[in-house]
Order: sequence, then structure tokens, then C-alpha cells
Amino acid sequence: MIESISLKIYGMTCSLCSITIESNLEKLEGIKKVNVSYSTEKAKLEYDSSKIELGNIKKKIELLGFSVGKNKEKYSSDGIDPSLIQENKLRNTFIISAVLSFPLILAMVLGGLGFCHDYIDPNSTTKIGAFIAYLRWRTLILHDWRLQFVLATPVQFIIGFRFYKNSFYALRARVATMDLLVAVGSTTAYFYSLYIVFFQRPAFLYGMRNIYFESSTVIITLVLLGKYLEAMAKGKTSKVIKTLMGLKPKNARVLRNDVEVDISIEKLLVGDIVIVRPGEKIPVDGIIIEGTSMVDESMLTGESIPVKKNEKDFVTGASLNKNGSFKFQATKVGDETVLSNIIKMVEEAQESKAPIQKIADKICGYFVPFIFLVAFSTFLIWYFIIYQSQLLDIALINAVSVLVVSCPCALGLATPTAIIVGMGKGAQNGILIKNGEYLEKICKINTIVFDKTGTITVGKPAVTDVIILDKSHEYDERKIIHIAAMAERRSEHPIGVAIYENGKEIIDQQSAAVESFEAIPGKGIEAVVKGKIVLIGTKKLMQENKIDLKNAETIFNSFQEEGKIAVFMAIDNNLISVLALSDKIKDKSKDVVPSLKKMGIEVYILTGDNKKTAFSVANKVGIENVMAEVQPGNKAEVIQKLMNKGKIVAMVGDGINDAPALATANIGFAIGTGTDVAIETGDVILLRDDLITLPLSIKLSKKTMDKIKQNLLWAFIYNLIGIPIAATGHLNPVLAAAAMGLSSISVLINSLSLKKFKFIDNKI
Repeated sequence: MIESISLKIYGMTCSLCSITIESNLEKLEGIKKVNVSYSTEKAKLEYDSSKIELGNIKKKIELLGFSVGKNKEKYSSDGIDPSLIQENKLRNTFIISAVLSFPLILAMVLGGLGFCHDYIDPNSTTKIGAFIAYLRWRTLILHDWRLQFVLATPVQFIIGFRFYKNSFYALRARVATMDLLVAVGSTTAYFYSLYIVFFQRPAFLYGMRNIYFESSTVIITLVLLGKYLEAMAKGKTSKVIKTLMGLKPKNARVLRNDVEVDISIEKLLVGDIVIVRPGEKIPVDGIIIEGTSMVDESMLTGESIPVKKNEKDFVTGASLNKNGSFKFQATKVGDETVLSNIIKMVEEAQESKAPIQKIADKICGYFVPFIFLVAFSTFLIWYFIIYQSQLLDIALINAVSVLVVSCPCALGLATPTAIIVGMGKGAQNGILIKNGEYLEKICKINTIVFDKTGTITVGKPAVTDVIILDKSHEYDERKIIHIAAMAERRSEHPIGVAIYENGKEIIDQQSAAVESFEAIPGKGIEAVVKGKIVLIGTKKLMQENKIDLKNAETIFNSFQEEGKIAVFMAIDNNLISVLALSDKIKDKSKDVVPSLKKMGIEVYILTGDNKKTAFSVANKVGIENVMAEVQPGNKAEVIQKLMNKGKIVAMVGDGINDAPALATANIGFAIGTGTDVAIETGDVILLRDDLITLPLSIKLSKKTMDKIKQNLLWAFIYNLIGIPIAATGHLNPVLAAAAMGLSSISVLINSLSLKKFKFIDNKI
């Protein structure tokens, strides 16, 4: 049985750690798919439970030197976020390391400035001069090798133990990581200093020596500082998850035995009647059964204007009730609510990898072995060629600088951090992108195909005209509306629903019985009402049933020319009526199409409606390319033909019949107010009912990809510049460690700058 699980991984220090875990888990029998994200510290697994147990997978990860927890493990037993605990530990470790390293770095700085003297100048004529001379003599103690040894040793082997441990596990897994670079670099500087102290020169108490304890300690200290700042920044990149989780109300007021009771939201059940008062958050999803109000749904859609809600309207948990009181029946609770699903989708999306990230990860895998080769070559050239085997210390320090400056963290963070921020920004503004791969693809779209009903139009047509064609005068308008409403009562198509809504008030309980009902996709319905066969639908449906349409052609065409939807109604194979319906175009549809065209995107409309109606709607919104009278089963074929021409195609739809096309397209955009099937199938969900977030999602994708490219360019340029400078002896290990931390922080800050882009006036 194939199972999926998301595990929280603690102890990863760079993107190479995630590659180490991935490569080792992929070798296990029964593992179908594995994706480890360093930025979110999560591993997403698909495995065959009949071949491998979850416990064995966890043991394998732990053998690699990491600890494992479930993704749902948001808090420890003390109610504290484990990631925050790790961040605090890292901060405290850095502070201790910095305190121990400070005297050593001070000694290096003062020595470099020539401040330290091994004697007191007797020529000082003022008290201040004498004091400074004394101070210069006393600071020489900072160069005492014994003091430096005592301070450096705990930093190297206690605080720096994490680097040795991680290097050991990485080598055992046959992978070279950033920890190995730090461990080898700092250890080389430390033990070379010991060698100088004990074997090269007499062990006297004072005196400035050519030792490098400060290099070993400062390397570790600055790496820890970089990791701490990185952890803080990573916490900010995923802040949207915490924000969304914070939206959930804690309590709800429900009716139990006709008594209002306040209960915890976890105890709410499907079917409970919930009471919401002005200013309160709606606890869960449901349908209003009494009252009206204005509801602020900005937390879901990014739309700040409140939406009016009446009886039978759907309300979403965590949205804010503004000024009315109402009762609603809970339809979705717990993990089934819209907000919970959004949180789940955002988490899964942030754990995913874009194709460009996989390339960066692959480069990282080869990067560290290459750096060791460069560092070794640097040592050989300096020691044997330049200094003719005379100056070992300079050759070693230059090699150490190469190791330290070449950390691949910036390269590994370049893509995931930008994707996390970009997806989070989209989620806050009503754009849910299910996968990092889709985020990368969106900016490449050059063709967009729109479904008509419910996408460009509101999707709630209303009956405007009833034309009677019955020559026997058996049916008047009221009777036609009555029979049509009964026939369409079980219909789920927007046209059928509109016909039912138009006549439901005149349907009594006795006449509501329908003996049979069949929906014919793309054509209409066939029902038996009180023994009469009722057909309602397209010209094709009537022709297939050999119904004469001669008397209705002119009327039918005139409705189409007006942009109305016209359907035929036949009873017992006799044409009785033509019904006309009008579907309102969404307010912002007319703004969206020109915006897409400015981006160089070709726009199509795809519908099962007749050509005249389709062209009428297309003209109103500015679409020239119309594909009408396309059966639901053929929509996917139309999309595939466009893709076969080399187009990068996006499909935008909301209905069940759009699902195959959404799945076939390079990117499927599902309208969040549409059917569950369409939402499940779509790659991107637009939570707002209008289309304005469609061009915004494309702009967001382009901005995110720009950030990724900037990050990768910076990471590569940093290494291309830093490595030669270090190899040529112009960068000591201390500055190399600082530069290494700066590179990662720069990438993170650049990614976080995506948060500054705002969705205002249709612009990011």
C-alpha cells in the first residue's frame, strides 16, 4: 500500500544535508518518492508500507545524524514551537562562542594595528601617554598562547562539535557537506597553531607569534552567526503559515437543545447550528439558514470589500462577520474547512521543489569536492612553488580561506527561499499555487484558454424570456415554467439550476415528483414528469430526437444575437417552447483580458455554447479567439492541440466538465468558488470570484523567478570572485568566514524583499 507522510527534520545545516538525506532514502527498497527541503526542514515521502516500515525510514535518517518528528508536531509538550527552540539554542551557542572568541579577535586587530608592545616606552612625558604605553604593554597578554589555547579549545571541540558530528555522518553517507568545509578549515588552523606553539618556537609567556587560534574560533563563531540569522530569516519566509493558523477562532456559539452554548471549535460537529454576532469570526464553513450580514473574506481572497451574505449562501471559517447576526449550519469542520485545506496546500507547496532548484541542488553535490580540490591545489602551489617549501603557515591559511569562503549555502538557499516567500505572498492574496514547479511554469505561459460559464460570466444565468410554440394551446407560460422547473430540479448545470430557480415557487409537494432524470453532457437533460417525456437543451439534442425546429429557428437566432443563452423545450417529441437566459459577465473580466494581452499572452474562449452566444460574450470582454460548441469530453483534446503547436497553455475553469482540460493544460487555474473536482484538478486556485488574480499570479511568478535568478547569479558571482581572492592570499580566514555568512544572508534578504510587493490597483 502506497502511503504519503511529511516528516520534520531537525539538524540540517545546509542544502547539502537535504541532498544527503534524499540520496540515502532513495536507495531504500519501498521508497517511491522523496523530497527533502532544507528551507522548510521537511521531508515529504511516498513509500510502500508492505516493503518498508516508517520506523525504518526514521532510523535511516537518524543514522545520518538528524532527528525526526512528524510534520503535525507543531509544538513541544511545553507548548513551544520546536523550530523556535532550535533557533534559541543556536543564538545561545553563538553568544558563548562570541564571548570566548572576542579576546582572540581583539588580539588580532590590536596586533595588526601595532598597538601591542612587549615593553613600556620610558619617553612618555604625560600621564595619558604613560597610561597608553602601559596599556599597550598589558594588552600583550592577549597574545599569550596559553590564554588563546584555553579560549580556543572549547570553541573548537565543544561548540564546534556539531560540525564534526555532521561531517562524520556525511562522510559515512559518502557526501561532502558545508560542515566538512568548516570542520577541516577550522581544525587545520587550530592544530597548525598547536604545532607552532609546541614544536617551532620556545614556549615563552609573552610575545606575538604567528599562530591562528583566532582564525579557527572566529570561523566557527561567524558560521554560527550566519546560521542563526538564516534561521531567523527562514522563520520569516514561512510566516504566512503561522499567520493562517492564527486566523482560526478558538470558540464557537452553538445551539444545543435550543440553548446557546459556547464550546471549543474542536468540538464542533457537522450539522451543528452556529450563531454568529457582529464583529465575530465565523468558526467553520457552513450555509446560512437565518439572517443576513456583510462578511469580510479578505483573509482568504485578499479582497478588502465585504461581501453580502443571505440565506443559503456559503460562509467560510475564519472570515469576519461585520454588521449582522445570523445562524448557519456547519458543513465542514476540523481539517475539512477551506482554511485548513489552504494551510495544507501552502505547506505542501512550500515543501516542493521547482525544476530550477533541482539543478542548483545537483551543482551543490559536485561543488564541495571541487572546493577541496581547489584548496589542496592552493596549498601545493603556495608551499612548494611560491615559497619553495619555506612558509608552511601562509600556504595552510590560504587553503583554509578557500575552504571557508566557498560555502554553498547561498546557492542552496537561492531558490527555495524565494519560492516560499512568493507562494506565501500569493496565498495571502487569494492565489494558491500547489507546487513550486507550477510557480516556475506560470511565468512561461503564452496562451490562456477561458471556460465561459462561471469563469468569464457569473455562472448564475437567469431566465429572461419564455416563448410559447405550442399550437394546441395546451400549455401556457405558467405551465411551461412549472414543468421545466420540475424537470430541472435535479440538474447541477448552471442553466438547469436557473430554470429550476425560475419556477420553484410554483412547484407544490405533490407535483414535484420526477419519475426519471438524465443529464446529457453538453446537450441538456431528459426527464419524465407525470408520464410526459421532457427534453430541455441544445439544437443538437432536439435533432438527435428528431424534433422539428422550423418554427423556432428565427426566435432562437434572435436570442443568440442578443448574447442570450437559448434552449429548446420539447414535451413528448413536440416542440413547446424556447427559453432564453442571460448570464452576467463578471465585473472585472473586461479588465483582465487587456491586461493579459499586454503581457503578450494569446487569449481564447472555450465553451459548449453555440457560436453566436460565445462570440457575443467574447466581444464584450475583448477575446478574438472563440472555440464554441465543444463537448465537455473534447475540451481536453482542444487544449492538447494547442499544446502540440508549441504553446504553453493555461486553462481557466470552474466546473466538473472543465476538470479534464485543467488536468491536460500545462497549468490549470481553478476558480475557488467552483466545484470541488475542478479545485482538486487545478494546479493554481484563484480564491476570489473574479479573474483579477489571474494576471497578478503571472506577475507574481515573474517577480519570484527574477528573485531566484538574482539569488543564483549572486551565489555564483560570490564564489567566482571569493575563491580566486582567497586562493591568491588576499583573504584571511576571518574575513572569509564573514563573507560566507554575508552571502547567505544577502540571498535571504533578497528573497524576503518579495514581501514588499503589494497587490494594489491590479499591480504587484
